[in-house]
Amino acid sequence: MCGLVGIVSGEPVAGRLVDALRRLDYRGYDSAGIATIAGGRMERRRAAGKLANLQQRLDADPIDGTIGLGHTRWATHGIANETNAHPHVVGDVCIVHNGIIENFSELRQDLAANGVFFESETDTEILAHMLARSLADGHDPVAAMLAMLRCLRGAYAFAIMLRSHPGMMMAARCGPPLAIGHGHGEMFFGSDAVALAPFTNEVTYLANGDCAVITRDEATLLDACGHRVQRARQIAQSCAYLTDKGQHRHFMEKEITEQPEAISRVLASYVDFATRRIKVGHAVDFSAMAGVTISACGTAYLAGCIGKSYFERYSGLPAITEVASELRYRDLRNRVGDAALFVSQSGETADTLAALHACRTSGMATGAVVNVEGSTIAREADAVFPIVAGPEIGVASTKAFTCQLAVFACLAIAAGLRRGMIDAPQEQALVGHLIEVPRVMTHVLTDMKPQIEELASHLCRFRHVLYIGRGTSYPLALEGALKLKEIAYIHAEGYAAGELKHGPIALVDDSMPVIVIAPYDRFFEKTVSNMQEVAARGGKIIFITDEAGSARSHLATFATIVLPQVDDIIAPMIFALPLQMLAYHTAVLMGTDVDQPRNLAKSVTVE
Repeated sequence: MCGLVGIVSGEPVAGRLVDALRRLDYRGYDSAGIATIAGGRMERRRAAGKLANLQQRLDADPIDGTIGLGHTRWATHGIANETNAHPHVVGDVCIVHNGIIENFSELRQDLAANGVFFESETDTEILAHMLARSLADGHDPVAAMLAMLRCLRGAYAFAIMLRSHPGMMMAARCGPPLAIGHGHGEMFFGSDAVALAPFTNEVTYLANGDCAVITRDEATLLDACGHRVQRARQIAQSCAYLTDKGQHRHFMEKEITEQPEAISRVLASYVDFATRRIKVGHAVDFSAMAGVTISACGTAYLAGCIGKSYFERYSGLPAITEVASELRYRDLRNRVGDAALFVSQSGETADTLAALHACRTSGMATGAVVNVEGSTIAREADAVFPIVAGPEIGVASTKAFTCQLAVFACLAIAAGLRRGMIDAPQEQALVGHLIEVPRVMTHVLTDMKPQIEELASHLCRFRHVLYIGRGTSYPLALEGALKLKEIAYIHAEGYAAGELKHGPIALVDDSMPVIVIAPYDRFFEKTVSNMQEVAARGGKIIFITDEAGSARSHLATFATIVLPQVDDIIAPMIFALPLQMLAYHTAVLMGTDVDQPRNLAKSVTVE
């Protein structure tokens, strides 16, 4: 995703801004830019493409200044070109921004109705105009920023400098990470500690909802109401990104919290925010497909099971899922007209690669849903659909799983449109729900944490756990059980809720926790009936539902986790979060090696 850095110093900052942006190269980007204030003037240089292009611009036309902002952009609103590159400047305001402003269309229309002209297609420029208008109305900078924040809906982190106030810089965070770097006679903002490592190892991470103001000598943190708050200053590791956990205890915890940003990256790749349309292109002709087979291993396979439901519901495309280690040995003759999608975080999973070879030999078109675009599976497939989750270090997959779900949702919508199962307004409505995911995820990760930590303190005392669900919640039950097994070493099994009475219910007594995953959907009443069967046998019910489900179920439970009400297409992405968090916090209390569980490897490259 995008990367940002800001410096308030007494020394020239242009070269240091570029150096910091180079450290954010791992985040992926398609344009870059920096801006400074020097001699009462705002100076800006931007370029499409890689940082080398920006460096060429600066070599030919250097800029001075002791305060500045830098940014690498991953295109969301508008194509990747210099006009859409950050920083954006409106009057005295210069801004860089990570994330997505969900209500940018409404805000843009309101500004346009008041005579505002836009130079770019970005949502970021809208923020600059809003702030400039508020300053013109006589508000001081911090009040203007707080007023702007009250109008925004979405997940974002941004930094602002003002030509009229060349000794200070402001920032705010709602979702994507943002850190303050503390120097000697200078201060910094950065997307993470990696960008700030050349300058300082003392950092303060903004909490969700925080704002900050920095000068050369101090940093002031504010909450969303403008009240001063204190956040811990800590020593950051200055090592490479792949070994940097930031403020987190484990990579898994870090990767769980990165999911709003990771999903934003998926949406940037697959969604046109201006039109709310899917932009998959013509890599696959869904209209000509007779059916699709989805194959993978482990968590990726369970993502494929939810992808199967998406294809069937939104596109009418017949879909099957099969574990890659089984598919590779199937008799797959004369499958011309069918397609197969292979899901792998690493793109190197041996069984999945062998299954791809078998399907290709049978005449099937092949596609790769992978995180590593240069991987073997990506190179050998006919089409590649990157999940752009960013590096995932923890062995137990978290953000790759939800990014896989987001990619499957986009592909299913594109297939539905091509096959005539949905029309353009329905596509736009579904995309609108997808755009909500980063914001809702941020809310869940922040608000649910205390309850889940408390629940984990009880769950860690049990040695066996059952998970049940229906529809897309059945693969989630399997995934929740897998996570608990992988990292907490607690025996756990996931079942389709309707299968409970066909055997597993024999295990239920007052010493058996049963985690019931039940959003208020078309399966809800049936799942509640199964939950009643558990209650009748004294099982300890942990009920994961949404607001509507909570209001309609009156069974006594051991614990109830109530998530926000969301549409069916995004519910699996949201309901995955408490399952990941519960497994993580339970494992921490069990004292296991969370990031590198025993007997497991991140990439399984043998059969």
